[in-house]
Amino acid sequence: MTDSFEIKSAQLPLMSLLAKTTDLKQLASDLLQRYGPDSDNADFFENDGVIIDCSKTKGQVSAEDLNTLMKALLNCRLKPVAFRSTDPAHQALAMAQDLMLAPAELTRGKTAGESRKTGSASVEVIKEVVREVPGPATLVIDKPVRSGQKIYARGADLVLLAMVNQGGEVVADGNIHVYAPLRGKAMAGASGNAQARIFSTCLEPELISIAGVYRTSENPLAPDVQGKPAQVRLSDDGQEKLLFEALNG
Repeated sequence: MTDSFEIKSAQLPLMSLLAKTTDLKQLASDLLQRYGPDSDNADFFENDGVIIDCSKTKGQVSAEDLNTLMKALLNCRLKPVAFRSTDPAHQALAMAQDLMLAPAELTRGKTAGESRKTGSASVEVIKEVVREVPGPATLVIDKPVRSGQKIYARGADLVLLAMVNQGGEVVADGNIHVYAPLRGKAMAGASGNAQARIFSTCLEPELISIAGVYRTSENPLAPDVQGKPAQVRLSDDGQEKLLFEALNG
C-alpha cells in the first residue's frame, strides 16, 4: 500500500449556540431576525463551525424543529457540526441529522483532584486540564489583519503589532495581545483555557471571546474601555462572565 495519507488529531475553534428554550422554531426565527440574510448583521459570521447546545433545556425536540434550526444557522453563515445534550432522545435526533455528539462541558476552574472527588471521569478531567494549558510558543504578526483574513495561534499566544480590521479574525489557544486597534473578532483560550486574556491598546471589537464565552458589538462597551487600552478576562466566581478592565498608566 502507498503511504498517501496520515490521520492526526486536530482542534478547531468552534462557537456554541446555547439554547434557552426547546422551542427551536422560535430560536431559529430569532436567530434569522438578528443574523439572517435580511438583517443588519448578515455578514457577521463567516461560515464558522457551531455546536448546538441544548444541555440547559428540558422538553421535547422534534426532528422537524431541529432541521429548521439547522437551516437557519446555515442562512446565518454558521455551520452546525455538533450537538450537546444529556437527553438520549435529543442525541438520537442529532445523530439522525449527521451531527456529532459534543461531550458535556466541565465546570471551569475545577482541578483534577476536585473533579475526582465529585465522581467525574479521571481520564476526561486530565485531558481537559492539559488542553487548558497553552504552549510556550508565541506567534507574532507585524502586518494588519485584513477583512476576511483569519489567523490562528495553535497552542500559543498571539501578538499583533498592527491593526485587526473589521471583518478580520484572530484566534489563539493562549492570550491575545494587540498593540493597535482591535476592530474585528478576537477569540482567546480557543481550546478551553479559561485563564486566557485579551489585551489591546484600542479596544473596539466586533466580537470578543474567551474559552467560548463571547460578547458581540451589539452590547456596547463601557466608555472607560471603548476605544481605549483595556484587557478582557473571565470572572473567577464561576459565573463565566467576561470582564472588561481599563489599562491605566
